Amino acid sequence: MKIKIYQLPVQLKKMIAALLLSLTFGVLIGLGFLYYTTSYSTKGAIERYNGSQVSEEFEITENYPKPISEIFITTHNHIIAFTLIFAVIASIFYFSSIINNSLKTFLLVEPFISIIISFGSLWLMRFVNPNFVFLMAVSSTLIYLSYFTMVSLILYEIFFKKT
Repeated sequence: MKIKIYQLPVQLKKMIAALLLSLTFGVLIGLGFLYYTTSYSTKGAIERYNGSQVSEEFEITENYPKPISEIFITTHNHIIAFTLIFAVIASIFYFSSIINNSLKTFLLVEPFISIIISFGSLWLMRFVNPNFVFLMAVSSTLIYLSYFTMVSLILYEIFFKKT
């Protein structure tokens, strides 16, 4: 297809921009929650899912180990939501004229791979070895870098690229 974002009608470009800004607001709220619960630290993420270390017999922990039911619902909700978000973003980004070839293909496909790795590593961190937190951190970082890169390039094309 030869359609490019900058060639779309003004109303459609405005709708896409509003959609992206709304999604980005939701993503930023999620990142705020992640900071609130983990301080963006590997130690915080491990403690959030594996529970706080207890040093005394009667000490009340701040974080209890997450039960399997909670991990199921968390992964279920996040995998579905992230997949739908990236289906929308990637479908729009496909029509971008800013970049092409292998970098574009990487940005279109990578988030879907990292979604599975991120939430799979959550299970591995909780039930196999806490060191899987590093795999989760790398894959999650790639998800957000891909998201903000695609959204920025789409918005740039909507607002600044001329025919």
